[in-house]
Formats: sequence, C-alpha cells, structure tokens
Amino acid sequence: MDLAALDNPFWHSLNGPHAAWSLGDAQARRYAPDFTPLLGFAQPDAPDFSALTPLCEAGERFYAKAWAGEAPPGWQVHIEAPALQMLWSTAAPSSLPPAHARRLGPSDQAAIEALVQATQPGPFGPRTREMGDYWGVFEEDRLIAMTGERLHLGQLREVSGVCCLPETQGRGLARALIETVVQAQLQRGQTPFLHVMASNQRAVRLYEHMGFRTHQSLLLRVVAKT
Repeated sequence: MDLAALDNPFWHSLNGPHAAWSLGDAQARRYAPDFTPLLGFAQPDAPDFSALTPLCEAGERFYAKAWAGEAPPGWQVHIEAPALQMLWSTAAPSSLPPAHARRLGPSDQAAIEALVQATQPGPFGPRTREMGDYWGVFEEDRLIAMTGERLHLGQLREVSGVCCLPETQGRGLARALIETVVQAQLQRGQTPFLHVMASNQRAVRLYEHMGFRTHQSLLLRVVAKT
C-alpha cells in the first residue's frame, strides 16, 4: 500500500474523497463551515493561504500541519504542539461491539453535541458526524461514549472522535468502540490510522496495546485569520 498520502493527510482528504465538503483551490482547501476545522495545502511546507483568506472568518480557528517559519500576513498561530500519527499494524480485532452500541444518525445530533461539549475530543463541528460512520453507547437515553471516522484517504481511513464521559472511563468503552470502527474499515479493505497529541500518553499506550504503531511524528498548528 502507498502510504505517501499520510505525509499530507488533511490535503489528500480535502482534495480527494471529501472534496464535495471542501472550499478552496488547487493549492489550499478548508472543510466547509460546520465540518471539522482543518486546512490542507498542496505544498504543506510552503502553504499558500491566499485562497483561504476570503473563505475564513476573522478569529475562526483551524488545525493545520505545521510548516517552517511564521504565519503569513493576516494570520496568527495560536497553538503549536507535537502529535503522533499511528497506523493499524495487526490482525482484525475479534471483539464484538459493546452492549447497546449502535450507529449514530441525524436524530442523535443533540446527544453528540452534548458529549463533545463535555469531553472536548479535539476539533469537532456540528457536521463532523457526516464525515464517516459513528458509533455510540447510550445509557438512559444519554450518549456516554462515541467513536467514528474523519479523514478519508481512499484505502486509508482515520479513526477519530474518540470520547467518553469521565465517570464511565475504565469500562473499556473507548477501546470497544474503536475496535468496532477498525473492524468495519478492515472489512472495506481500508487501513485504519489515527492522530493523537504526543502529550496524551494514556491514549498512546491504549492505541499501542490495541495494535496501532507510530507511523510518524508531526507538528500541528492552530491558526486563525486576524
């Protein structure tokens, strides 16, 4: 399998399978409003922000792969942090979905937004659920855990949106939902991958124990138009 797309994953998703949900041109693209706020560039080491300036609101924050040097005029870097890109590297998991787990749909939008607000799993917009299949576990009509898909690189598919309420941690829900998503991706002939902040060692250890291996380290920036 050609893993080159993983060197520039935001761009290959925005300019590929998710092009219908992106705005921009042949050099730079963003996800449309209400999707995950990600920027992708054809040349990530020398990003061309000019096409994005009229497509972004002042103060609207986006995640982008870091480049050398300062932000271009009219833009500001708010955060810069190291992350790991991890690739599935073992056989398909054999576990079944957790009890009461099901695919999430439009009728679950309010529950999804409440869980995201409570757990802050990373960049997640009101329409992020549409970027792939999402699975969740409910208790008493309350969504307590969720995992789904975000970037789409064809044969490579990202696992994302991993979150569960603090009081439910330790029950194995996150792992079981991740394995549910991974199984579905492998059955489609896709290879799962994910991104995790390097500082989140608890998550890194979980992913390694499950069968993910670090493919590469990368630096992420959170940027906004001034």
